[in-house]
Amino acid sequence: MRVGVIQASTRSDINDLLFQSVQKAVKGLHEVVNFGMFPNETANFSYVEVAVMVSLLIETQSLDFVVTGCSSGQGMMLACNSLPGLRCGFIQTPQDAYLFGRINNGNVVSLPLGLNFGWSGELNLQYTLDKLFEDEFGCGYPKEDAERKRQDADNLVKLATITKRSFSDILDQLDQNLLRKILCRESFYNYLMTNGKNQLLLEKLSAIKLTF
Repeated sequence: MRVGVIQASTRSDINDLLFQSVQKAVKGLHEVVNFGMFPNETANFSYVEVAVMVSLLIETQSLDFVVTGCSSGQGMMLACNSLPGLRCGFIQTPQDAYLFGRINNGNVVSLPLGLNFGWSGELNLQYTLDKLFEDEFGCGYPKEDAERKRQDADNLVKLATITKRSFSDILDQLDQNLLRKILCRESFYNYLMTNGKNQLLLEKLSAIKLTF
């Protein structure tokens, strides 16, 4: 599994901590890619803009899973769940993380990276991520209800394919200034083009970027 780390610019000061914590939690079983936002970046990206980036990473099939967040974690969760391809959970405790990974089988988690992130906040962050990646995703919990839980998660995915449009379908309706800002972040755009598998979406993004 390829896991991405990206968070809003408001919490760029703990990007490295978040990245290192995810790397430690996956125990070398998954590839982890850090997309920032980094402290030395001059451009600021809001949780809405980052959520669009997360959607592009998932919809192009550049990544399998994303760890993200903002100051409260709530805004990022709401923004992600409004966008194509994303099933985002808000996790703030190890218990939240474990249950989300086993039962809900989403592809994004949003963490509160500012709210209550005081003394020993890094410990709760690490314990939470450890529990998220502890077992196989979507295996169900508890064991006696595992099959029913897996079926519920599958049904949620099926519902999303009915009720949500693909990113290719919404490109023409997106704020072009927002899209320009995202696609002109060269490290991000190049990663999509190099690692994405959804050729139709990649071709559309490439054509749009040529107009900027």
